[in-house]
Amino acid sequence: MRTTFINTLRDLARKDERVFLITIDMGYSVLEQFREEFPDRFLNTGIAEQNAIGVAAGLALSGKIVYVYSIIPFVTMRCFEQVRLDLAYNNANVKLVGIGAGMTYGPFGASHHSIEDIAIMRSIPNMTVLCPGDPIETEQLTRQSYEIKSPVYIRLGKNGEPKIHSEETKIKLGYATQVTEGNDLILITTSNMLEKGKKWVDEWKEEGISVRLISMHTIKPFDVQAVKELIDHNIPIITLEEHNIIGGLGSAVAEVIAESGKAVSFKRIGVPDKYSHYVGSHEFQREKFGIAKKPDIKFRK
Repeated sequence: MRTTFINTLRDLARKDERVFLITIDMGYSVLEQFREEFPDRFLNTGIAEQNAIGVAAGLALSGKIVYVYSIIPFVTMRCFEQVRLDLAYNNANVKLVGIGAGMTYGPFGASHHSIEDIAIMRSIPNMTVLCPGDPIETEQLTRQSYEIKSPVYIRLGKNGEPKIHSEETKIKLGYATQVTEGNDLILITTSNMLEKGKKWVDEWKEEGISVRLISMHTIKPFDVQAVKELIDHNIPIITLEEHNIIGGLGSAVAEVIAESGKAVSFKRIGVPDKYSHYVGSHEFQREKFGIAKKPDIKFRK
């Protein structure tokens, strides 16, 4: 996803000289081509996250369209006060691009894991929150983020994720995207769990279970109407995310269900409310927290 992002940003920068990229000492082997093509619109602030956000705000308030790129905890949490006040309060035209969704940086530990970011960023006024799940969503949402004149947070995985959607799929910011049809279960995923969700759906299909897969790539503004329509099908709904079970996709869907006044079977699958103290790969971390294998669900036939 990160290569798709930077290639898309380079294309936007060729068309608009206002596009500016800041990196917080990150992006080696990824950002070099942008730096070489647009040396006057690229800045490495070094390991100075709060300063980077202040610089980004200043550039944006001077007319630039600024993208700030780093590992998720360092572009959202380490500089949270600056994000809240310099960007959101001033409604500055800055896009925060975080890589390493969930526990992507498995062996680096909790300092590099991002299991709180969706909850934090969706709570900030003026902030749009985008969580693409494959390169198709990444490209189209990056282009659409350029059109928004206020703060945006884009949550990416790393690299090498497969394309789940076809090239012809139209992704629309603020609207959920249906991936598969299904009448036995609804599975709603976000961010880097779209690939895992599609794998589960394929496995269920082999078992004779029909699952409707929904990609909720936009967490804010949230597609409330889509969830209300899913509730009306009166079949179980499961949410799947690599994020703390509190405050992310599952919470957003639960809020809609609770206010709908309707009853539906509902389950959240995510990271339990605790940090990882394990050392191991990304998939190892997922296994330890119970989000690697599809749940054993009893279906009504």
